[in-house]
Amino acid sequence: MGKIAFVFPGQGSQTVGMGKDAAEQHEGAKAIFDKADERLGFSLSEVIFEGPQDRLTLTTNAQPALLTTSSALLQGLKEAGIQADYTAGHSLGEYSALVAAGAISFEDAVYAVRRRGELMEEAVPAGEGSMAAVLGMDREALKEVTDQVTSDGNPVQLANMNCPGQIVISGTAEGVDKASVLAKEKGAKRVLPLQVSGPFHSSLMKPAAEKFGDVLNGIEVKNAEIPVVANVTAKPMSEASDIKEKLIEQLYSPVLWEDTVETMLKNGVDTFIEIGPGKVLSGLIKKVDRSAKTYSVQDMESLNAVLASLKEESQ
Repeated sequence: MGKIAFVFPGQGSQTVGMGKDAAEQHEGAKAIFDKADERLGFSLSEVIFEGPQDRLTLTTNAQPALLTTSSALLQGLKEAGIQADYTAGHSLGEYSALVAAGAISFEDAVYAVRRRGELMEEAVPAGEGSMAAVLGMDREALKEVTDQVTSDGNPVQLANMNCPGQIVISGTAEGVDKASVLAKEKGAKRVLPLQVSGPFHSSLMKPAAEKFGDVLNGIEVKNAEIPVVANVTAKPMSEASDIKEKLIEQLYSPVLWEDTVETMLKNGVDTFIEIGPGKVLSGLIKKVDRSAKTYSVQDMESLNAVLASLKEESQ
């Protein structure tokens, strides 16, 4: 067996009830949900387990909720002695990856992402910014489109390079609309508006990034025990100072997910374990490299199935 990477999903994967069976069946997982409630001073676990969905989907709740669920499910892998050679997360998922790598304590991370969500919402009032997924167009061609629309006074840019043929754009609502129309004219197969509350990973998030630096200065960031592949550079990082810098840049920079997967593949990773709700990242990884092995740990049932498969492979 080659190397293993733990990968963690970002905003958009949240569902009401996620992690509930883990909290009920696994002491380590329950402890994580309890720590989240205590650190945030309200029952986040109630929002996660009972919803409603629109309350869970608010950026300020979705971000700590996903981090908490992923960290809770991670406990099951840790207890079974499964170790990663690399970690990475998509956007918000980078915080789960840093917790898994020992760079930030769970309690500090859950506080930081709650504040991150608040600052992102403050930076651009709901409705003024948006994001859309552009399918079937390459980076260079799409960048020409976004540059053109931006130079006409409607800021929009490439936000997530997810996999070949799937790129998310982000910016002002008008900028995203205009770029969507132009992208289709220039050959994009489809453009799908995303259900998000703001223009994440765009220059409009710079005011949030400036304030977020203070949040990071208020928590302890340590050197990572295992390399975390950064969204911003798609290169492994482990120095505490580097981690802080990249987390600030990440707010307004594109998420280089396709490149991140490539980096891990080049470094000998052949097994990716997605930890958290949904299978979005597993799907994207397969589009980058068909031969990569992907596993998804979404609940106790899938955790047990993954542990059984890994045990079989190692024999």
